[in-house]
Amino acid sequence: FLFEGANGTVLYTGDFRLAKGEAARMELLHSGTRVKDIQSVYLDTTFCDPKFYHIPSREECLKGILELVRSWTSLTPYHVVWLNCKAAYGYEYLFINLSEELGIKVHVNKLDMFRNMPEILYHVTTDRHTQIHACRHPRDDDCFRGNRLPCGMTCQNGTPLRIISIKPSTMWFGERIK
Repeated sequence: FLFEGANGTVLYTGDFRLAKGEAARMELLHSGTRVKDIQSVYLDTTFCDPKFYHIPSREECLKGILELVRSWTSLTPYHVVWLNCKAAYGYEYLFINLSEELGIKVHVNKLDMFRNMPEILYHVTTDRHTQIHACRHPRDDDCFRGNRLPCGMTCQNGTPLRIISIKPSTMWFGERIK
């Protein structure tokens, strides 16, 4: 959020990842051809801690997830991936890239949350018969039990699913060494 008023300009970032060069493309931070004079910046400092000495770039993370998902889903049509996404938004880049690279749409519970992001609508589906899921169970979204996805799917054509879970979260990097 960018607040502009008589006492100056304040930028509140919240919790997001900004890659090199992305600020230059944010038109709302510019006045003409230069960046606005921002007096204060308030940002989420969750990872401003020495134990998070190395957090891989979004590109590195995407490459690793893509390799894992490709190797797993290529085994059989019954090998599926559950993306255990903790928040509703912020994973759009992951869904789009997986769908584009693998030609597999990502199952989500509802499409209405993406209506204002038309670029993602081609890459997500409410059809549960896909190999990549980002669905959530309303009472049990932290894990899946047995051999069941959060949407309740257990098999396709009578064949049990083989499920792996990927939790795309930066929180894990503080618990590990490089």
